[in-house]
Amino acid sequence: MNNEIEEYMNFLVVEKGLAANSTNAYARDLKRYCTYLQNEEGIQHWNEVQKIHVTAYLHYLHNLGRAGSSVSRMLSSIRSFHQFLIRERKADHDPVLHIERPKLSQKLPKVLSTEEVESLLQEPSSNAPMEVRNKAMLELLYATGMRVTELCSLKMSDLHLSMGFVQCLGKGNKERIIPLGTHAVDAMEKYLNSSRRKLMKQQHENVFVNHHGKPLSRQGFWKILKKIALEANIEKELTPHMLRHSFATHLLENGADLRAVQEMLGHADISTTQIYTHVTKVRMKDVYSQYHPRA
Repeated sequence: MNNEIEEYMNFLVVEKGLAANSTNAYARDLKRYCTYLQNEEGIQHWNEVQKIHVTAYLHYLHNLGRAGSSVSRMLSSIRSFHQFLIRERKADHDPVLHIERPKLSQKLPKVLSTEEVESLLQEPSSNAPMEVRNKAMLELLYATGMRVTELCSLKMSDLHLSMGFVQCLGKGNKERIIPLGTHAVDAMEKYLNSSRRKLMKQQHENVFVNHHGKPLSRQGFWKILKKIALEANIEKELTPHMLRHSFATHLLENGADLRAVQEMLGHADISTTQIYTHVTKVRMKDVYSQYHPRA
């Protein structure tokens, strides 16, 4: 049964163009599913799987204390995999066909206020190469709403600073073009014209490098961000994705078109972007409650 999972992983990489992080998540989900079917249900072939086995597995996950979002993601992985098995004629039925996704309580994304963003962006203020790099990364991340993986994999050929935009390769190898503001352009030019050259110890195309001159990793950026947040006295538990959430929320608060924000974020479905309209409504209510004299 593991052979079919390996074939599916190859399909995701070659045909769908999914990134390593996404395919690794699918592989983990499906291997756990496979282990359960073999050990608990005695199943030896995917064609033996029935609806009752899938629902039993979902109950098993629930009893382990898994969050509804985790169970929902697992079901999505299983559903896509069984559809692949039918297309490849490894099975003749879909046991997930009439199983509904568990209802989730929608959590609003956490965002920074504009004042907190300003504090964060002003913190790397010296002309030391690492500080200049940190300033450029934060300005670019907030200016574009990129995912941290997209930021770390950015290549020199993706930058078009003189024209004020950057190309970004997102999920599923989908390319998008994001405009840049003057603050981000200035910070990037300063980094590229001085600090990057000093930090580079080997030739490669990655824009952002670590203190060894090698491409910066996601984990490396996370550590840098935590350090800067501490120095900026930001009490919220800051994550790289929070800057992406803040980018989208602040755009909508200032009247940006929802479709334009969807394009810049690289969301396939506009319903994913609509979550930020809920955030802006909540913030509006907070402002009203705080400042209206008869609230």
